[in-house]
Amino acid sequence: MTGPANGPSRRSLLRGGLGVAAGLAVAGCGEGPDLPPARLNADVELPEYLPYQGVEVPFPGTADGVLNGYPHYPAEPTVAFPDGPPARGPGISIMTLIFNPVPPPVDRNTHWRALNESLGTDLSFEIVPVADYNNKLAVVVAGGDLPDALAVQPQTAQRPAMFHALFQDLSDHLSGGAVRDYPFLANIPTPAWRTTVYNGGIYGLPMPRAAAGSAMYYRADLVRERSLNPRPGSFAEFEELCRGLTDPDRHRYAVGDPLTTFYFVMEMLGAPNKWGEENGRFTYFLESPVVEEALEAMRRLVSAGVVHPDGFNVLNMFKDWFGSGQTAINYDGVAGWNDYYRAYAAGAEDFALDAMVAPGFDGGPGTHWAGQPSYATLVLKKAPSDRIAQLLRAFNALAAPFGTDAYLQRKYGVRGVDHELDGTDPILTDTGTIETTLPTLFVTDAPPALYLPEWPDVVRTQHDFQRRAVDVLVRNPAVGLYSDTDTTVGGQLELRLFDELRAIMRGRSATSTWRDTVAEWRREAGDTIRAEYEESWGHFN
Repeated sequence: MTGPANGPSRRSLLRGGLGVAAGLAVAGCGEGPDLPPARLNADVELPEYLPYQGVEVPFPGTADGVLNGYPHYPAEPTVAFPDGPPARGPGISIMTLIFNPVPPPVDRNTHWRALNESLGTDLSFEIVPVADYNNKLAVVVAGGDLPDALAVQPQTAQRPAMFHALFQDLSDHLSGGAVRDYPFLANIPTPAWRTTVYNGGIYGLPMPRAAAGSAMYYRADLVRERSLNPRPGSFAEFEELCRGLTDPDRHRYAVGDPLTTFYFVMEMLGAPNKWGEENGRFTYFLESPVVEEALEAMRRLVSAGVVHPDGFNVLNMFKDWFGSGQTAINYDGVAGWNDYYRAYAAGAEDFALDAMVAPGFDGGPGTHWAGQPSYATLVLKKAPSDRIAQLLRAFNALAAPFGTDAYLQRKYGVRGVDHELDGTDPILTDTGTIETTLPTLFVTDAPPALYLPEWPDVVRTQHDFQRRAVDVLVRNPAVGLYSDTDTTVGGQLELRLFDELRAIMRGRSATSTWRDTVAEWRREAGDTIRAEYEESWGHFN
């Protein structure tokens, strides 16, 4: 069949972006699929949001995005599936990614086998390291031998065409009240579902993540040691805190990563969260008029010697510097809070973390950039309705929320093998630490919960940060929109912009050069990206 004149040709799909849409050859489309008009996206009825009410919440979340917090796991977890395994039927093949080492295969993984038994089907995972995932995705889609479900990241090009040609529109199963057949999927907040809308339908399941996104962590133990104020009320007070935490003679510095520190200053200045929108017009955060002021502020910090001297030269040491105390402040994802404790607090007498929210640059409230509401999308290969329903029952089970027996099993494995109980809380064994990296959270998941069984008192601190951050949350209006130019060349151009930002911060370029840098970005692709997001916005609003 032949698509519209302005649709993607097969040749352009083969060479475009990551090449994943090469798999459209499987659909037998000579010149590309005949896509439904994008304006239909505005008519898509998203799944009802039905928050799970089956467990008492000591630190309640909010509709705006504060996460529920739990110091301890319930002594008697709710039985998620009282009628037995929910997904009885043929095995299910899944391709997804992993950041950790790949766990042992199913024949040597007690956790994986127990999960299969609880579901009533065999999950066959093809697990790909994240650095290799997009290349693997391109090969699999181009070859046409698709698994039942696979993860697609936001930077994957030609998503609308690929989804329409190869993957199932789930609207009949999930739109509006239909999602009630899958109550744990209905527990996923609405913003995450918006990222699944393409071609006038719901194409896949979200992988929900925390609204707060990132946090400007600080080592509370080091701040207390120096009797400093950990909650600065302006940039000047933040600079004072950084100076107080810096001791070059002991090789200790306030911050390690100048780029993410720049983000924090941008939050002080009220800059857009990646993109800003006003009356349908979009502004990229690095063309905001406050960028030059933020750069001048960063030059002050660099001149003051509070940035680690290797901070401009390395990219993968920031966590280690922070955990070991070489730096005392670090901007990182909120999911890292638990990871820092598990990596650095064991055996450390005084290790303690907290996080600050950006103040206004000259005082008053600042802002906090929201994170992506969904990490990626799980798409399902086209199949008969009863097969799709079985897949959704399995994935609904993988979204069972905190407080259920299914969540406990999914996250902590088999008691006596993967975890032992400390009171009512599961503590992973060495075996469990390896086996439970099975990447179910990159299939779909329950909304994140604040819970750290080894250090339950930390949950109160995390919840307090969440409340402060969400109170001044700024969301990215481009989330859920699509720009093919951004997915194909936007990342490369952004890296060039980041290089110039670093050059200005360290005094190798004048701040005034930034305007020419942004003008070049606009000519090369920036204005095209903007126009594509504005068009996509118009189809949703």
